[in-house]
Amino acid sequence: MTSHNSRSSLDGIRFGVLAFVVGGSLLLAGCSGEAPADPGTSLSTAAGSTSPSATPTPTPTPSAVYKPADASGPAQNVPVPVLPEVAKTETKEGLEAFAKYWFELLSYGYETGDTEAVSAITSANCAMCERSKQVQTGWHEDGRWLAGGQVTTPVVNTSFKKASDGQYQVAVQVSQEAMSYYNADGSLDSTDPKPADAGSLMLAVFRDGAWYVNTIEPIAG
Repeated sequence: MTSHNSRSSLDGIRFGVLAFVVGGSLLLAGCSGEAPADPGTSLSTAAGSTSPSATPTPTPTPSAVYKPADASGPAQNVPVPVLPEVAKTETKEGLEAFAKYWFELLSYGYETGDTEAVSAITSANCAMCERSKQVQTGWHEDGRWLAGGQVTTPVVNTSFKKASDGQYQVAVQVSQEAMSYYNADGSLDSTDPKPADAGSLMLAVFRDGAWYVNTIEPIAG
């Protein structure tokens, strides 16, 4: 996939699912490393007794620090979204939590090019989802990378009414950051400005004990 073809997949969809007024949610918080704890150096001893050798306290391994992508290179140590326990339940709260998680995975894909997790819970019939994944994977091949583009979901809401076909609807307000496209040689290929927040409608079903996205469509305003 060439740089040109990869980017053309994004044009007209503004991040595929994102553009149609729907975006994703994932506030990528940086993971900061913890400072090593001071090892113990003395022990209280009874009078006249010999002080035993002190056992050093193990030094904790610092957490990998999240570094967002920029002109110098791709993102590093991007936190992997975690499915909340409530998102495993067929409840209003569970569906809303799942929708947020889904968009966190979408945002994760823009930073890493990894779309495996979101693909596992999304129908291949979701056209906008597939196009956005093409952009994500295409711009993380052959040394290319994306900077920015993080997605958040300020508002997620569902009436939690199950349709006759088993689907539930979730309305999502999506916000996405501006995005820059970098070639393998480090040159800036192009940029997309921050788009206006948009709304999208997620259609999901609960099957085999888990939520699954059938499609995401723009909400006409």
